[in-house]
Amino acid sequence: MTNKIKRVSLFQRFLNGIEIVGNALPHPATLFLAFAILTLLISGLGFYLNWQVAHPATKEIIAVKNLLSIEGIHYIFQKTVTNFTSFAPLGIVLVAMLGIGIAEKSGLIGVFIRKLVLASPRRLLTFVLVFAGVISNTASDVGYVLLIPLSGIIFMAVGRHPIAGMAAAFAGVSGGFSANLFIGTIDPLLAGLSQEAAQIIDTSYEINAAANYYFMVVSTFLIAFAGTFVTEKIVIPRLGEYKSEDIIPEKIEPLSKDEKKGLLWANLMFGAYIIVVLIGTIPADGFLRGEGGSLLKSPLLEGIVTLLFLVAGSAGIAYGVAIGKYKNDSDVMKGMEESMKTMASYLVLVFFAAQFVAYFKESNLGIYVAVTGAEALQEADLNIYVLMILFIFFAGAINMVMGSASAKWAIMAPIFIPIFMLMGYSPELSQVVFRIGDSVTNIISPMMSFFALIIVFIQKYDKNAGIGTVISVMMPYSIVFTILWTLLLIAWIYFGWPLGPGAELFYTK
Repeated sequence: MTNKIKRVSLFQRFLNGIEIVGNALPHPATLFLAFAILTLLISGLGFYLNWQVAHPATKEIIAVKNLLSIEGIHYIFQKTVTNFTSFAPLGIVLVAMLGIGIAEKSGLIGVFIRKLVLASPRRLLTFVLVFAGVISNTASDVGYVLLIPLSGIIFMAVGRHPIAGMAAAFAGVSGGFSANLFIGTIDPLLAGLSQEAAQIIDTSYEINAAANYYFMVVSTFLIAFAGTFVTEKIVIPRLGEYKSEDIIPEKIEPLSKDEKKGLLWANLMFGAYIIVVLIGTIPADGFLRGEGGSLLKSPLLEGIVTLLFLVAGSAGIAYGVAIGKYKNDSDVMKGMEESMKTMASYLVLVFFAAQFVAYFKESNLGIYVAVTGAEALQEADLNIYVLMILFIFFAGAINMVMGSASAKWAIMAPIFIPIFMLMGYSPELSQVVFRIGDSVTNIISPMMSFFALIIVFIQKYDKNAGIGTVISVMMPYSIVFTILWTLLLIAWIYFGWPLGPGAELFYTK
């Protein structure tokens, strides 16, 4: 007993240490400001130390520029605005969120999740909760605020431990953050950051929002099955039977007549878009194909964010009008306005991130770090499997002290993508490896933005629950997800499958 208490105490101290370190970090926007200033200082140092490398493609000698020189200061003054407005992720994320905002404000996304769960047979309930959690990532944070507490209610209503239900949903929402059957807001965001980083090496390189789509679709089912297994075989037996005299099981209301009607109209709208896309892509000369009938360089893939905006917005309007939520155009616009309010902190973050990335590129520090880093890794002679596994663990470790996926990738992409490109690995591969590492530790990271909310949800059923409770429940998911997702990646690389439309594993200039 004494040893057990000691182990728990050490574990709690470890968790408390992580929380202290994470809380001590400044705001992500402040971090980017610091990185931007540090880049300016290092550019001056690199200039005076005559840092230079030969570009691996052109063999041109690239020297580090001093951004603290008169010319550098002119650059800073003249380019601050355009650095921000031309930052690739900015526009695509805002456009996607406008459409998602219409659908979310109408109630369509919430009722879709409820319908999915209510229609599931009891024997498939756990699988459906994890699966629904993964799918909910299409619409920003709705999984956290709606599905997780709803899952606790559902499990309790069928006589199972409510915390197990919430754990299953949380595993899907957060542990499966990078998996999905649909393109969500995270896809264009990361693709934009990856493109900015890739253009340090190849200015013509483009990455579309569907760059990891094939891998993410397969990952959706991997996470759903793995999450179901962990819930049924590890979490539920460990938690045991739930007994409480204070909590009365809540009744889950079925969809109302109006909600069913709204869902029907939303589905019809979604179906109409599917028909249009099929008509535009199935014929060899379809109007959504690109030059020469190409699908890879087509308006459809290059405009996938526009399609996301149109589908989500139209389906949301159809649902909102059907149930009486949207009575006029002003109601729809308010839905879009609400989604933009949630993006205020993102805009602040992006302003400073854009300056950091621009300075890193303009100073030539990006290409210098890439070439020297690639040479060091090549000398280490690590094969692709070892290299990518180490990158998964590195991304996962960073996630323990820094919660925002976009903030982490904005820092890591300009460093690692150029290095891996020079080693012959595509930016799309670097991105998908980062997404795995970032996702599998989300559910055990106290720095994850919704972690405190998860504790509050669990405390409804266990008043003594805290950080240790959540992490101890979720740790098995994190371990299993890491193992299985890594094995999937290894198999994917071994067979040489593309990660998405036009997204190969290897980079060749």
